[in-house]
Amino acid sequence: MSDPYLEAKDSAKGQFPDNFDLIVEAQVKRSESMEKVRDAILNLFPRGGEIRQDRGIVQFVSTSLDSLQRLKDQLRDRRVRAVARRLLQTNKHGEYSTETLLLLNKQAATVGIAALCEQPDESPLGPIIVRIRSSALDRVIDWLTEGYESSERS
Repeated sequence: MSDPYLEAKDSAKGQFPDNFDLIVEAQVKRSESMEKVRDAILNLFPRGGEIRQDRGIVQFVSTSLDSLQRLKDQLRDRRVRAVARRLLQTNKHGEYSTETLLLLNKQAATVGIAALCEQPDESPLGPIIVRIRSSALDRVIDWLTEGYESSERS
């Protein structure tokens, strides 16, 4: 039986430059546990990176496209690829930008669900911020949202 994560990694070889960076971070509110916020991030980004905790911030840092596989699967399974694509394009810092971001609901992430937010206040305890940097950003967005249909709705 084949591993879909390894297949995705193999299919992406040659499509993306080596300068891919992923930074996922969430602020830990006073009413939250650092461990629960860390676990929420790891529910959606379980492989290919390093977790860091410091002064009320939890970060997951990776240079591996494989780190986005669980998010890609969630976007497909929840049928929100078109919305994710729109948000990723809207959140780019200019037409030729090498960086974009997505906001995810922190509470949903605690149970392994990637629920997209358009605004930070849509996540009562603050969002999980997913920052993607690459000189091939449009190709990363295409890969992450491949197979999207404009009829998909969140």
